[in-house]
Amino acid sequence: MIDIKVPTVGESISEVTLIKWLKKEGDYVDRDEVIAELESEKATFEVNAEKAGILKTVGKEGDTLKIGDVVAQIDETAAKPAAASQPAKEKKASSNGSEIKPDTVVEKPAPKIPAQDVKATPVASAIIADKKIETSKISPSGAGGKILKHDVLEALNNPGRPVGQPMFSRDARNEKMSNLRKTVSRRLVEAKNTTAMLTTFNEVDMGNIMALRALYKDKFKEKHGVNLGFMSFFTKACCYALQEWPAVNAYIDGDEIVYHSYCDISIAVSAPKGLVVPVIRNAESLSMAEIEKKVVELAAKARDNKLSMEEMQGGTFTITNGGVFGSLMSTPIINIPQSAILGMHKIEDRPIALNGQVAIRPMMYLAVSYDHRIIDGRESVSFLARVKELLENPAQLLFGRDPVKALLEL
Repeated sequence: MIDIKVPTVGESISEVTLIKWLKKEGDYVDRDEVIAELESEKATFEVNAEKAGILKTVGKEGDTLKIGDVVAQIDETAAKPAAASQPAKEKKASSNGSEIKPDTVVEKPAPKIPAQDVKATPVASAIIADKKIETSKISPSGAGGKILKHDVLEALNNPGRPVGQPMFSRDARNEKMSNLRKTVSRRLVEAKNTTAMLTTFNEVDMGNIMALRALYKDKFKEKHGVNLGFMSFFTKACCYALQEWPAVNAYIDGDEIVYHSYCDISIAVSAPKGLVVPVIRNAESLSMAEIEKKVVELAAKARDNKLSMEEMQGGTFTITNGGVFGSLMSTPIINIPQSAILGMHKIEDRPIALNGQVAIRPMMYLAVSYDHRIIDGRESVSFLARVKELLENPAQLLFGRDPVKALLEL
């Protein structure tokens, strides 16, 4: 019998949580097959079978385990069941030829039932058609899931109430915090309590970037195989501004200030288990396409809980985009030990004064939260103004300055 132990996943990590078993007690597993998922305070990772054999589970889902604890055992002397020999070796291939593990389950959203296929009484159907009610918002009470007149009137009289929830419900539930959520909570409070955090705001006219994307997005995707998004523009602009204002790209270490000649840009991503901040290394040296590819890669890994510890450690500056959720303005919290973070927000058409005239332009509020112990107001405001200038004049992202001024050496 071979013991499968919790592996070492980081210098500062002493315990993990057993999230779920991917194989059951008594299953035959092949060598290197994934048997369970564990979660540390920083990431989710997989446990593989070190030998082929019959699996004996030791830990239970939800258990907190120490590094080195036995999570499972494998009886390597057990014979492989005949029925398991074929499926275990089968590999399903995707359309592009890459392997997909047999255990991987891709959940597809349930198809919406067309209105004509919904069971409803004639009166109920007439009200639904007249009031243009979505049947998905109606809780049927009739036999066989049929919608009755009462059900439709109930939905009309109580708009916004979740389907199937009883009136005046006061249910509550307790749920144990995951290690990742605990870590996020601790670090946010630590950032608030240990930094002299302040936020400065500005706004940027996104018209030129939006026009540029509309003009080149098809050619860009055809050539590079990735969409031209906003993140590459913001990352490029931040890299130029960070090198002009190095204090924004630095952090405090004891009684010293650590300055960086490179820009490792952390990208805040909302993952299923909480907020994670993977890092784009040496973003200042990457092209627009390389940045976009890296963003897509890291975001996909975050959604699938596949980010490694190395991919989330480090970072000299963070960009977070609350605009994808509809945020118009916010004050982002510093990702310690970094000293500053840029918050992007929703693009909204607003009237502004342009050349003495009122014009409707696609505007975005920007926010930079910074540690006032290391970054002065002049530096933070100038940094954000420089980011604004580069975004409103995207041609400057090629040289980091106005092309005409570069030509004239001004």
